[in-house]
Amino acid sequence: MTAVHERPVEQTGNKVTVEEFEELAAGAPELMSLEFLFGKVGVKAVPDGDHGSIIVWLIRQCMQSRPELDVYTDQGLKVETYRNGRARPNAVVVPRRHLAGQPEWSSPEGVLMAVEVTSFDADTDQRDRVEKPRAYAEAAIPLYLLIDRDTCEATIHSEPANGKYASTHLVPFGEPIAIPEPVNLTLDTEELGDYIR
Repeated sequence: MTAVHERPVEQTGNKVTVEEFEELAAGAPELMSLEFLFGKVGVKAVPDGDHGSIIVWLIRQCMQSRPELDVYTDQGLKVETYRNGRARPNAVVVPRRHLAGQPEWSSPEGVLMAVEVTSFDADTDQRDRVEKPRAYAEAAIPLYLLIDRDTCEATIHSEPANGKYASTHLVPFGEPIAIPEPVNLTLDTEELGDYIR
């Protein structure tokens, strides 16, 4: 899922605060998911079946290769340099039971990898390819995996430092992608080509 609409939300002339955003997000309808990145409220697209199938593909491969890790979907995270942003990655990979008992917007500490799957909308380029890597790197999440249905590529970003990932490795769907430590597994991307329309 990725943002469908992205525009600053004004409240009596001032930008929305993190607290106001959390209140807004708590009252949003169940089928609507909101994010707050770099001062902007974004509405995430409702996922299609192919999008969901990609998440299931990831969960299956992680469970088979690394059963001591958990994969959570749509867990809210506090991101950006001072934890002023709020993101809902399509999935996060964490040590087993790491997120048990955590609030809706949990700390990114202990998150090993954030995962996004692009949606077919106008904001994908800005959100998933620019803002999300920056926000996750600023939050010191070790890995960011982007499954890009527009380009039919998987990209792993690693080594977060100074608000960006120092290393990026990209493979076309059909080739294996090595996910480095701390996740340390190889994903077979052959199946991802089945989820492109």
